Amino acid sequence: MDATTPKKDTFRSIAGPSRGLFKDNGSRFIAHAYPVSTEDEAKAIIASLKKEYHDARHHCYAYRLGYRGDIYRANDDGEPSSSAGRPILGQIDSAGLSDVLVVVVRYFGGIKLGIPGLIRAYKTSTADAIANAEIVEKTATLHYRLRFGYLEMNNVMKIMKDLSLPTGKQDFGMECSLETNVRLSLVDTFTELIGKSGGCIAEKIG
Repeated sequence: MDATTPKKDTFRSIAGPSRGLFKDNGSRFIAHAYPVSTEDEAKAIIASLKKEYHDARHHCYAYRLGYRGDIYRANDDGEPSSSAGRPILGQIDSAGLSDVLVVVVRYFGGIKLGIPGLIRAYKTSTADAIANAEIVEKTATLHYRLRFGYLEMNNVMKIMKDLSLPTGKQDFGMECSLETNVRLSLVDTFTELIGKSGGCIAEKIG
């Protein structure tokens, strides 16, 4: 990627929780899809579902996070290796999604399905949950706090307006500050303009 190529800062995710279902030989596979942005958030949801479905045999899951999709995990929770978590992750990837967690809760029906049957079940239930979700486009951003003197306010607010940046927490006294989110494709321009302003300091936070 050269300097003239725009940075990719958008990706597909889901707007809210959704469910899917697959049944085979008495076994039920209930898939729950959630939008998540951190591993801690994903772990909390998994723990909550294990408590809610405490009588289920397995709680298999996969997630992919970040605009690059480089944070991911797949867990079989006692099913044969790669028969559950990987098929779930595969469906997330097939849909081109990130910032998504899918947990498939299995109630065993008494008849073993075999590895091909398990792969099909986890794959199909996950695909159903994703099909029932609203797909949205998300934008990756970095969070900044700007600190500047009162006399610099007009320059700073012009930069905010020119780049259409949102204004978050702010304090306008003798020492002024405000917070904003900058989409990745604008970060270089933003930092260059702030640097040229002379009297403003931009701190990346979060």
